[in-house]
Amino acid sequence: MRILITGGMGFIGKAVVESMLKHDIDSIYILDNLSKKIHGREPSLFNFEDKRVRIFKGDVSIRGDLEPLLCDSDLVLHLAAETGTGQSMYEIELYSRVNISSVALMLDILRNKKHRVKKIVLASSRAVYGEGKYKCSRHGVVYPFLRESKDMQKNDFDVKCPECGRACIVLPSSEDSLMRPVSFYGLTKQVQESMIMTLSPHIGIAPVVLRYQNVYGPGQSLLNPYTGILSVFSTRIRMNRNIEVFEDGKESRDFVYIDDVAEVTSKVLFLGKADGGTFNVGSGVRTTVLDLAQKLKKCFKSDVEVVINGKYRAGDIRHNYADRTKAKEILNFSPKVELGQGIEEFVAWVKRQENFSDLYQESMNELRQKGLFK
Repeated sequence: MRILITGGMGFIGKAVVESMLKHDIDSIYILDNLSKKIHGREPSLFNFEDKRVRIFKGDVSIRGDLEPLLCDSDLVLHLAAETGTGQSMYEIELYSRVNISSVALMLDILRNKKHRVKKIVLASSRAVYGEGKYKCSRHGVVYPFLRESKDMQKNDFDVKCPECGRACIVLPSSEDSLMRPVSFYGLTKQVQESMIMTLSPHIGIAPVVLRYQNVYGPGQSLLNPYTGILSVFSTRIRMNRNIEVFEDGKESRDFVYIDDVAEVTSKVLFLGKADGGTFNVGSGVRTTVLDLAQKLKKCFKSDVEVVINGKYRAGDIRHNYADRTKAKEILNFSPKVELGQGIEEFVAWVKRQENFSDLYQESMNELRQKGLFK
């Protein structure tokens, strides 16, 4: 049994590899481009002591890099992607090539070349839901559109009913919720899902989609200012700089610990009853960004200020958290690490890291120049 993991040197990928090595497998191929955005200017290969792991530097959107490894594998975990909602709103060609064209290339190879692949597990995102599932007092369950800039300029950040314009109450998004992405990143993930789910059965391959919520924990890149809110905030704290919280601080996310994500991801590769399914991977708990910032500050024992700046970014959603019912029933997935414990583990790891580079302001300036940060 040989497994190909694209993007396997990333935050989630390395954790999944460690989890998979507990299973009876012959080998793991890792294909990763070692992006500077994730790994720094001089990326070094993470050393797996287990000789079953082989690492290949390459690009999933280049046939010569992907085809030989793909055709020589039994199972595929496709993690490689450009991530981050803000940057996706102007790096459109890059996100399209890496996130969409790479999946098209993968499916083209599997359709037209001899291979032995039996299953593809796609790492998707809660971003496919956009604002997600809400309840209106008049119209019941609704799926709101993108919030309007004219409202947010007046510090009105509430999500409105698409039928009557009333403020709505957020509900957990289930896998059958309407997909209405509000960022180009979310759109690329929706397209990936459709391609995998539509074409895989026609070529005799079982597809599985995992929709990750906000994954965090030790090993997360401290260099990427476009994604990973705990990393961004922690870097600011370590450099004794104030934490800036967008909107009114009441926007919320579902934070799920890396070990729980790695365990369920490796599990679905070997679980037959997962085949053909789409599953939310989250804690099912909603935490405001302001509360998260305060928890991090307390854990670091820091006196930096948490500044609510009232600003907002294009492509950001107000709330989202996972309905875990399906994952619990079919995958027996129940996260073991609650947020308080997870933050403590993350902060302890951050404190052991030596090199920090706060690129937050640079990234905000870039978004501002593109008219995407107001």
